[in-house]
Amino acid sequence: MDIAITIFSLIILLFSVVIHEVSHGSVAYSLGDPTAKYQGRLTLNPLKHLDMFGSIILPLVLLLATAGQGPVFGWAKPVPVNSYNLRDQKWGSMKVALAGPVSNMGLAVVFGLVLRFLPENIFFAPLGIFLLLVVQINILLAVFNLVPIPPLDGSHIFLDLLPSQFNQFKVFMHQYGLFILIFFIFFGIQYIQPIVGLIFHIITGM
Repeated sequence: MDIAITIFSLIILLFSVVIHEVSHGSVAYSLGDPTAKYQGRLTLNPLKHLDMFGSIILPLVLLLATAGQGPVFGWAKPVPVNSYNLRDQKWGSMKVALAGPVSNMGLAVVFGLVLRFLPENIFFAPLGIFLLLVVQINILLAVFNLVPIPPLDGSHIFLDLLPSQFNQFKVFMHQYGLFILIFFIFFGIQYIQPIVGLIFHIITGM
C-alpha cells in the first residue's frame, strides 16, 4: 500500500502543479498577455511544465525522507508572464499570482466534497485514498504557494503591496528568495501544517 500511496502522490502532485501553472497562464491570457500561449504553455501536457528540481527531485526526496508519509509538494516550471501586456496594470499581476493557489483550492473543495458524502467504509479503499491525497496535496500546494517568499505566488502578492520605501527589501528577497525558500522547506514547513489540517477538516469534515 505504501508503494501505491507513493505513486498516487506523485501522479496527483504532477497534475496539480500543471493545473496550477496553466491557471496562471490562462488568467494572464484573459487579461491580454499571450506570452504563455505563444510558448505552448497553455496545455495540460505535463512534459511542457516539468521542473527537474521542483517536479521530480524534491517530491522524491520528501517521500523517501518520510518513508512515503509526506508531506509531498513541489512546483512546475513557472509559466512566463509579461506584466506589461496586462490590461489591468494595477491588479493584473496579483490576479495572475492568485490564479494558481485558487485553482488548487478549487480542486481540493470539489474532491473534498465528494469525499465528505462518501460512505466511511470507502476511506481505506483505493478510491478513498486517492481522493484524500488529492485534497491534502492541493490544500498544501495552495497554502505553500501563498507563503511570501520568491518565487512563490505569495511573494508577488505581498511584495507588490509593499510601498516604495521597501524597494531595498524587495531587491533582497528577489536575490536570495530561493535560498530562503529551501531553508523554509526543510525547517519551516511544519508551521503551515496546522493551517492545511484546519482547511482539510472544514472541507471534508474529517
